Amino acid sequence: MRIGIVSETWPPEINGVALTVHGLAAGLAARGHSIDVVRPRQMRQSAAEPGFDTLLTRGVALPRYPGLRFGLPAGKALHDRWTLERPDAIYVATEGPLGWSALRVAGALGIPAATGFHTRFDSYAGHYGLRWLTPLVRAHLRRFHRRAAATLVPTDALAQELAELGVDNARLLRRAVDTRLFHPGRRDPALRAQWRVVAGTPVMLYVGRVAPEKNLELAVEAFRAAQQNLPSMRYVWVGDGPARAALQAAHPDFIFAGVQRGEALARYIASADLFPFPSLSETFGNVILEALACGLPVVAYREGAARDHLRSNYNGYCIATGEAAAFVEATIRLAGNPGLIRHMGRAAHESMARLSPEMVIREFETLLRELAEERDHGHATVGIHA
Repeated sequence: MRIGIVSETWPPEINGVALTVHGLAAGLAARGHSIDVVRPRQMRQSAAEPGFDTLLTRGVALPRYPGLRFGLPAGKALHDRWTLERPDAIYVATEGPLGWSALRVAGALGIPAATGFHTRFDSYAGHYGLRWLTPLVRAHLRRFHRRAAATLVPTDALAQELAELGVDNARLLRRAVDTRLFHPGRRDPALRAQWRVVAGTPVMLYVGRVAPEKNLELAVEAFRAAQQNLPSMRYVWVGDGPARAALQAAHPDFIFAGVQRGEALARYIASADLFPFPSLSETFGNVILEALACGLPVVAYREGAARDHLRSNYNGYCIATGEAAAFVEATIRLAGNPGLIRHMGRAAHESMARLSPEMVIREFETLLRELAEERDHGHATVGIHA
């Protein structure tokens, strides 16, 4: 098959959407499909990859979200490209102007299209002083995803949320984690020595964009509360973002490691001891799976990946949404009990053992093939399977 992948974010940008979409595209290419990637030009361009034909379009910086860009409309370029080399199906991963262009052109040319619901932009607005935009953003998301034959979501709960929003074409495409890369064996005593960890004292870890929508205040509160009983406890932050400078200035004892990728990221995660993740803005949260696979017990709200993969008193604590006091209490309980950390850490790694990225790629391939076959049989839509 020839498959179009349209995304307004792409490596070397570090975020869940870029990494997930790139992984899907690379997995399809490895299975012998021809991949037509459409994305904006970046300030720092990634190297050309085998198996990808790439169209670079114009892009501009995302307001109030430094480091990320969105693609400008590219209807004519897409029409010319897809008329010359027609994809069997396309996947539009982002809801910006470039994504809208892709859906319109695909509709005009009769190319079946699936979209992905990766980012809760409706919830982001409030974190950047634009709460009044929330209803408009939701209306935009509803119109966008209803134009597609299917909208891919990683959880049943998110499919239900979309249904309540008026999007009734959700299909489930679960996520997985590379357990060969993210593994307790990546733990590095030399790295812990760099952090000046006192023997027997746990290291708390944050991985992700350092930004307001991640509920960072609660992460800091939980750490400081646990530190009351463990003064030598360390807090390591992996990632970057608009809140980093202020956070670093306010907490000079925190260790900021910046962006880490691949084996380096796996080494950082496996070398920590517990992973409280207070975000309420995730559609999924891939990093939860990565932490569990590395043997870290997780404390997180019952959203996204935590709802499906976190079991309280087994591999961490799954906290009722919004219960900040319970989140802090669970972090304190875990940090103060090395035996519990070890026990839950083993369970965390075991709980990820059966997840297979290859299975996700096969399911994605099957879904796109079904879209193409539905097109060939003259049907305009795909049934709900979520």
